Amino acid sequence: MALHFPDINAGGGQLGRMLAASASLLNIDVAILDFGEHSPAKQIISSPPGSLGHVDGSFSDPAKIRELASKVDILTVEIEHVDVDVLEDIAKSVNIEVHPSPATVRIIQDKLVQKHHLAAHNLPVADYTEVSSSVESLETAAGTLGLPLMLKSRTMAYDGRGNYVLTDLVKSGEAIAALGGRPLYCERLVPLAKEVAVMVVRTTAGDVRSYPVVETVHKDNICHLVFAPFRHAEPHIATRIRNLAEDAVKTFTGAGVFGVEMFLLEDDTLLINEIAPRPHNSGHYTIEACYTSQYENHLRAILSLPLGSTALKVQSAAMLNLLGHSSSMDDISRIARVALETPGAAIHLYGKRECRKGRKMGHITLVGDSDAAIRARLRPLLQVLPDASPESTDLHAPAAPKAGSGKSAAQPLVGVVMGSDSDLPVMLAAARVLDAFRVPYELTL
Repeated sequence: MALHFPDINAGGGQLGRMLAASASLLNIDVAILDFGEHSPAKQIISSPPGSLGHVDGSFSDPAKIRELASKVDILTVEIEHVDVDVLEDIAKSVNIEVHPSPATVRIIQDKLVQKHHLAAHNLPVADYTEVSSSVESLETAAGTLGLPLMLKSRTMAYDGRGNYVLTDLVKSGEAIAALGGRPLYCERLVPLAKEVAVMVVRTTAGDVRSYPVVETVHKDNICHLVFAPFRHAEPHIATRIRNLAEDAVKTFTGAGVFGVEMFLLEDDTLLINEIAPRPHNSGHYTIEACYTSQYENHLRAILSLPLGSTALKVQSAAMLNLLGHSSSMDDISRIARVALETPGAAIHLYGKRECRKGRKMGHITLVGDSDAAIRARLRPLLQVLPDASPESTDLHAPAAPKAGSGKSAAQPLVGVVMGSDSDLPVMLAAARVLDAFRVPYELTL
């Protein structure tokens, strides 16, 4: 017996590539909208006679979006910076579904509108205000919020683009010029303890289910490392983060996966940074580390299929983004070769034909039996990065975990095994006693 699923579309970048790979396992036909024959997604989905056929063009071109819509039953996006007017018209006039809903994409693609939406639903965000592209406007904002300020572009801001930390009003003109004269807003710069993220999948019926909380490490405003699960001395923090992420996604319409990024402050206050209405960089680890990847669950959600388990199937995981450092592919190849010799490493190269500084060329996921094992495997990968530093390597992948660091020991003498995170408050005292006596241990949920 064969299962029949509707035909869908996806974008042509690395997210579309991984979505298409998941779709192929369910025999779902996918049409791709992107320039050229060699986009990452088109490379792995052929377009033989009788198939849907891909579309050559830009996701911002209304005519190309309509051409794509004529081929499929469901439209979905891999990036929120699309022509929402066209998506709304298609959803109203053509008998196809658009997920997430155009209304959701419209809210999220303008970061100031997104902030207004979250604040209106009593969800915590950093203090913010709209500003114009004038020195006087920044001076007024600084008088209200204080310095330093995080100046942000309202639109077309992602992967580190569109942010500027303003520490001195003397540099106001430089900041405005750096952001290209785009519509702006600014936020109070908050004292971070950690950056965390949660992938949340929303069904067509509006039900939500979250993945484990992860810690994200950014470099030059681009995601550099992800560690799963997030570890904190206070067990209730992860539950609070997941609940807040689910509450935020419930305020939107349409189905699919959402990436919710947050700030954890030094006093354990949580603030939502921003939300992506699609699979997200911080969820790549789910391919190898969870029972159902974010990509498969995105497909299940938009196709109204039962959701798969979002639980981890390994004790620990990490993800390292592979970013271009120059026009040469040599650095990426060198890191990939080291990963090939690393137990528990899975390499994803995106097939991009040109390398440039800051471009996402691939990622490596590591899985293992403990946090310490993951960091030990990560260490040689960090050491061969072109911009590697001993300080950064020791911070994220120490040669040996320190007692009381909150990181499981590589060779524990004691194992603390719990059935669920609800047991953690009871067992936390035991872990602290072991820390005090410097006994190596491992906490396992």
